[in-house]
Amino acid sequence: MPKVQMITPCLWFDDEAEEAVAFYTKVFKKSKVGQMSRYGEVGREMHHKAPGTVMTIEFELDGQAFTALNGGPDFKFNEAISFQVHCDDQAEIDYFWEKLGEGGDENAQMCGWLKDRFGVSWQVVPRELGKMMSDRDAKKTGRVMEALLKMKKLDLAALKNAYAG
Repeated sequence: MPKVQMITPCLWFDDEAEEAVAFYTKVFKKSKVGQMSRYGEVGREMHHKAPGTVMTIEFELDGQAFTALNGGPDFKFNEAISFQVHCDDQAEIDYFWEKLGEGGDENAQMCGWLKDRFGVSWQVVPRELGKMMSDRDAKKTGRVMEALLKMKKLDLAALKNAYAG
């Protein structure tokens, strides 16, 4: 693993950290698994994990460092936090949408957002969307927003057509 980032997202799982890390590192081609720590006897009255159980796993997805924590059932993911996956073309959008959405909550899919099988929210978006949405021409941005709001998985060609008018 490279030098530790100043800010690293820590994903709190009940006890699925190993499964989640295996899943994410399979989806993202440029990824790696780093150090793993395990629970011991100390603090068992608080963490309720058997000694030797995985506590944390450091991993990296396309250069972004993460930590996965088996913290127990106290906290769950929600849509207030999501990870954006910036895609170069429709093939990349399709790939990440299919892979990350596999086994996830289909009712949580809208406007390029999806929830994976662990409850983590992702935004699968074309890189060009930021440029389209920040254009000074309100008519262009309005058309893009109108098109985007009707989509689950984003359709890059439809967004470009809306932008062009």
